[in-house]
Amino acid sequence: MSHEIVEKNAGLMAVLIFIVISIGGLVEIVPLMFSQQTTEAAEGVEPYSAIRFAGRDIYVSEGCYNCHSQQIRPFRAETERYGHYSVAGEFVYDRPFQWGSKRTGPDLARVGGRYTDDWHYVHLINPRDVVPQSNMPGYPWLAERTVDAAQTAKSMRAQRTMLGVPYSDEDIAAAAELEGVTEMEALIAYLQGLGTNKVASR
Repeated sequence: MSHEIVEKNAGLMAVLIFIVISIGGLVEIVPLMFSQQTTEAAEGVEPYSAIRFAGRDIYVSEGCYNCHSQQIRPFRAETERYGHYSVAGEFVYDRPFQWGSKRTGPDLARVGGRYTDDWHYVHLINPRDVVPQSNMPGYPWLAERTVDAAQTAKSMRAQRTMLGVPYSDEDIAAAAELEGVTEMEALIAYLQGLGTNKVASR
């Protein structure tokens, strides 16, 4: 009989649904917040250098995550193609994370060091020069635009203050050296660092 009361009272039902969802969410999320595995960096994982930080911002602004994921699932087909599966500790300094879910292009979680800087440069200018069947668009303007060094330093400082990323004053000051660095160079530096930690080499 009590379920009839709930079913006939939309307001009461909405409140009870909210309570149930809240409890379920807390049960799943709160333990993760205190798990060392998810809150501490995996072995070899460090905050981004200034040039890689700038490159990551370009990766996000150009929407690369719309076609490339950065999360290798723990399945044989995944690990045989891309390498060791992703672990939470690899992403503690990645705000926001770039896991993605769509793979129009290959997963990039372990792309660092697989190709030379020159390969990446040609690939970003015109992908079909190195991968004839590619449907990826070219990004030639990245070779012409330069990194905003002041904005990079400001963003790094904000991540230190608001998110607790352990950037030192020296790390942030290094952003000044980005004057004259092209967005292409920064993006390539970011890509070359992906998946180069010790977890990835297992």
